[in-house]
Amino acid sequence: PRQPAKTLWYDRPRYVYLEFCVEDSTDVKVVIEDQRLVFSCKNADGVEFYNEINLYARVNSKDSQEKRSDRSITCFMRKWKEKVAWPRITKENVKPAWLSVDFDNWRDWEGDEEVERAMVEQYAEV
Repeated sequence: PRQPAKTLWYDRPRYVYLEFCVEDSTDVKVVIEDQRLVFSCKNADGVEFYNEINLYARVNSKDSQEKRSDRSITCFMRKWKEKVAWPRITKENVKPAWLSVDFDNWRDWEGDEEVERAMVEQYAEV
């Protein structure tokens, strides 16, 4: 039986970020389309995780990446319309139980683009 991974998300001027909280993940698959993201993996115990998100707005799937760590898999997707805030990550105005805002990373955008650029470059180097 598959189950959704606990997911955190936050919004930035140019990218929107999703973090799938699965420790020691294997078989990670991330498919990013213009308005949809599909994530799947297994954890060390062989539990299968699967999340499908119809995105609030369009993203540039070619300029989107994911990065795996021992604790989670982070995806960042380039917004089609930059500097437009996303009030939520899902197309539907219904918050799934497994989805929450990452308040540690949620901040005002004032002067945030430099910070964001540094974050993206840091991810890209890995």
